[in-house]
Amino acid sequence: MDQLKYFVSGGCGGIFAVLVGHPLDTVKVRLQAGATDSSGKPLYAGTMDCILKTVQKEGPLGLYKGMSAPLVAIAPIFAVSFFGYGLGRGIFGPKDPSMQLSLSQCFCAGALSGLLTSSIMAPGERIKVLLQLQDDPSKPKLYSGTFDCAMKLFKEGGIKSIYRGFLATVLRDVPAAGLYFSTYEFFQNMFTDNGKKESSKASTLFSGGMAGVANWIIGMPADVLKSRLQGAPEGTYPGGMKDVFVELMKTDGPLGLYKGITPVILRAFPANAASFLGFDMCMKFLSKF
Repeated sequence: MDQLKYFVSGGCGGIFAVLVGHPLDTVKVRLQAGATDSSGKPLYAGTMDCILKTVQKEGPLGLYKGMSAPLVAIAPIFAVSFFGYGLGRGIFGPKDPSMQLSLSQCFCAGALSGLLTSSIMAPGERIKVLLQLQDDPSKPKLYSGTFDCAMKLFKEGGIKSIYRGFLATVLRDVPAAGLYFSTYEFFQNMFTDNGKKESSKASTLFSGGMAGVANWIIGMPADVLKSRLQGAPEGTYPGGMKDVFVELMKTDGPLGLYKGITPVILRAFPANAASFLGFDMCMKFLSKF
């Protein structure tokens, strides 16, 4: 029953996260893709420039492009994520359920969560990235929506095409999820005197927000490689992530691995604060039954 509560509550938290954070996720993907204009200059000078140009060319809804894919997938993804964390707590935690988990045990439980979610994160993010990169209104759209994109990718290269970037997703999510959950537990322990006091909405929001920031600080490099690989035309990177890395080092240097970090951090705090608040509220509701 505990794992079932984690599953349902995680799904609720995921919906909260997408609704709050998707606009800045669109900005992040467009900055990471490294698109250039006809003169070879970067299409976007930075976060604010990307927001302004997107709204100017596509209207405010342009920032919500590709949201249907993560919104459809995010409930099961977050459900599996929190289920995996609950499962990991049972596997890596102390045998006595009254004892608190150490931060290293929380990290291991979170890493298991990241491993479980990668298999469903990769195809959803592949579709999301392609839809978000359709940012030129003067050009015909290659994909009319989530389902159309999925079908065209399957016809183009089968399951392999849909799962392009899977390894990069695993390399991003396993350590990032470990740090995500252990950071949340660290701040909640601090606010609740190691569980002796009830957590407040304010402490949940802050702890969740900081968890999101920690998650992206460690996960950003793999995410940049993933976005470039998933958004590139078929055959651009025959060597996969290694080819993306080599090209990125030549064109942008090591700082290229953190391209798009500004919108990510701006998004990470409110989106994950909302996610953990939704999770916490749902857990408290389910505990009554």
